[in-house]
Amino acid sequence: MTPFMSLQRVGEIARSFDLRALPADFYANPYPVYAALREREPIRRMPDGSFFLTRHADLVAVYRDTQTFSSDKKVEFEPKYGAASALFEHHTASLVFNDPPLHTRVRKLIMGALTRRAIADMEPGLVALVDGLLDGIAARGGGDLVEDFASAIPVEIIGNLLGVPHADRAPLRGWSLAILGALEPKLTPEQEALGNRSVREFTAYLRDLVADRRRHPGDPEHDVLTRLIGGEMGPDRLSETELLQNCVFILNAGHETTTNLIGNALVALQERPAALAALLPRMQALAHDAQGLEALMVPAVDEFLRFESSNQFSNRRARADTAIGGVQLPAGSLLTLCIGAANRDPAQFARPDELDLARRDNRHLAFGFGIHQCAGLSLARLEGRIAIGRFLQRFPSYRLSASPTRGGRARFRGFLKVPFSVA
Repeated sequence: MTPFMSLQRVGEIARSFDLRALPADFYANPYPVYAALREREPIRRMPDGSFFLTRHADLVAVYRDTQTFSSDKKVEFEPKYGAASALFEHHTASLVFNDPPLHTRVRKLIMGALTRRAIADMEPGLVALVDGLLDGIAARGGGDLVEDFASAIPVEIIGNLLGVPHADRAPLRGWSLAILGALEPKLTPEQEALGNRSVREFTAYLRDLVADRRRHPGDPEHDVLTRLIGGEMGPDRLSETELLQNCVFILNAGHETTTNLIGNALVALQERPAALAALLPRMQALAHDAQGLEALMVPAVDEFLRFESSNQFSNRRARADTAIGGVQLPAGSLLTLCIGAANRDPAQFARPDELDLARRDNRHLAFGFGIHQCAGLSLARLEGRIAIGRFLQRFPSYRLSASPTRGGRARFRGFLKVPFSVA
């Protein structure tokens, strides 16, 4: 179960809250601390001078105002990584940490391969992939929810989008975990070194892959890499660095967040047996009604995203003196937008700490909001719906066989190990 935190302990952490000095019990269960901050200090000035925002309405206001609030993180990342580092080059060239026009150019190219039709075309292959993984689990009588199921799905899907040969996919998950791990508020020297090495290794691999794709283009309707390369010849032309680093970004954006969605959902249902017991009979009644099952699972997936947001933070920088929620922010202020807190804001969600799989009008911020809303949100929802739905249909009596191991990160909330059995 999610660890209990006393009111006294919650108060202690909230009063001294600092993203660069988070205690172990915060990582285990941050939501009581988020609630205390939201109630007492919803726009908290951090020891380093940055601001930490926890209210849903404040996050939406920042996301909407792209003229005042920039996504460009060069000012923050240069002292963190060093301007000559591989991590600095990657994160400052990727879609998510840039403003228009780079953001607009890259997003347009990616979205061209993630149309509604293209995503619908992926469903049969995704079903086959999930069923194959479930067959392996059945043969073994269980396994690990992350290693044997949740993480294997997005690696294959993103590998297919980029046209990475199956024989080359083994390092992808490790590279992604290391590069995203370097986004944590506080880094160890080992994490930083591994992140830099992973960017270098991944981009070196991609140079060869890009060269091959230039010689042998794929279908631009489905192959994101071919579309990005094609943009070199038009008005949306990308530099070599932009091309390579946004390929790295596509893997990272689509991998760990979707892994966390699936893993978090299946653990949450084990921790809340009443929710699982209410869901299973409805799924069984719709076993032969594909449309009805989809209608059941779509709001459930959004509720899993709200309840345990895969990505807990996003960031902005104030371009000019401004105010949010009655608090003055000087020009240059760095903001951490706490998605995990906003998604449990009682001003926006009734019974926010309850997992309500039939919740309607679920305006969660797990995919962000506005021009930076996740480009792959429809694909992530499809992966979540198919993976979680088919897992529960196949193994309604699954059980955790040992305590899950959290990933130990504040920004990306998920599990590293979740042993389970289906016997």
